[in-house]
Amino acid sequence: MRNVMKSRSAGCVLAIAVVLPAAGGPAFALPAAPAAPSGRPGAGDPGATLLPPLPVRLGEGNPCTGASGQTATGAAWSQTALGLSRAQRISRGGGVTVAVVDTGVSTGVPSLSGRVEAVDAAADDCVGHGTFAAGLIAAAPVKGSGITGVAPQAEILALPGTDDRGVPSVERVAAGIRTAADRGAQVIYVGQVLRTGKAELTAAVAYATGRDALVVAPAAPDAVPREEQGPDGEMPEGPYWPAAAPGALAVVDFGPGGVRQKNAPPAHEPDLSAPGDEMVSVGPGGAGHYIGSGASLAAAGVAGTAALVRAYHPDLTAAEAARRLLDTAYPSDTPRLDPYAALSLVQDRVKPSAQAAVPARMPPPADPAPRTRSLTIAAVGLTTVLLLAALAAVIPRGRTRNWRPPNAS
Repeated sequence: MRNVMKSRSAGCVLAIAVVLPAAGGPAFALPAAPAAPSGRPGAGDPGATLLPPLPVRLGEGNPCTGASGQTATGAAWSQTALGLSRAQRISRGGGVTVAVVDTGVSTGVPSLSGRVEAVDAAADDCVGHGTFAAGLIAAAPVKGSGITGVAPQAEILALPGTDDRGVPSVERVAAGIRTAADRGAQVIYVGQVLRTGKAELTAAVAYATGRDALVVAPAAPDAVPREEQGPDGEMPEGPYWPAAAPGALAVVDFGPGGVRQKNAPPAHEPDLSAPGDEMVSVGPGGAGHYIGSGASLAAAGVAGTAALVRAYHPDLTAAEAARRLLDTAYPSDTPRLDPYAALSLVQDRVKPSAQAAVPARMPPPADPAPRTRSLTIAAVGLTTVLLLAALAAVIPRGRTRNWRPPNAS
């Protein structure tokens, strides 16, 4: 959740009508969360009837989110919508590091095994949102499950952006972005939104951009608690940071039907849209799965796609990679992410409008001497022709009339 007075942001929306807590997990739901149709965990997973919802954040006295006892055996709808089977034939994100600035990322998840480096306390993910997002970005296939991340060979660098209850702060998020850039992350995913911190987070994004890292963040909170809504249920409209900072890619979600959930918080000036509702991914322990919804999860898919692009086109800068994602997106009110097109379409590195204009140059003035000589020769020739023509006309007439030159006898 996000509290305006305390700079709190939303984590992951509960997206299921029936709450089935995993063993050891929290048994509560967010009142403002929209519900998904019962028995539809990910709209495309035939192997599981119900998955436990991921909590938005943990209240005082609630235990940490435990391992899920439910496993999705089929592919999630989002994998089909993004065309991952085709895109991953071209690139799987190998050699690219994606930083996850969030609640942390568990190092004990089989589908992320050996590819997570945690900074400070980020290896302990009490809430589970950061691990869930990391799974959407980079989970590799495991036996018995069809769930996979967008870039299953990418490395994950986990940095804390919240406290252990999932409450973010401007200081933590800004520090996470800067540290990720210093450690060489090519893509930096931020899983939280903040209503404050414009100066600090704008500076942090500029710092990362200057080190050739692309920052991806949600353009809306995943949920707004009732105490932050207006008297008639009005929701704040942003801006949200760091997504609103120049250089960051701001992302909004859509669901299996192609639209956002009915009660989703308004997004502020999103650049891209991506699957983000009824998403299936890993929890903070074991091989089981959770389900969740929100713009933060759509941003994870964009971050994973950026990793695919930067792995396949290593010569592209962060800004060029972002431009490629935008230029190849499917046209819509908010352009829709298309990983296969981003990888396969041929584009010019430099747009014509960006090319330096070449000033027009006039040829040097010609030397007047040759022109003068030419005119002189032409004049002499013309005079000779006219003189000969006159003689040709006069001489015969003179002979006819017996003209004689002076002093002739």
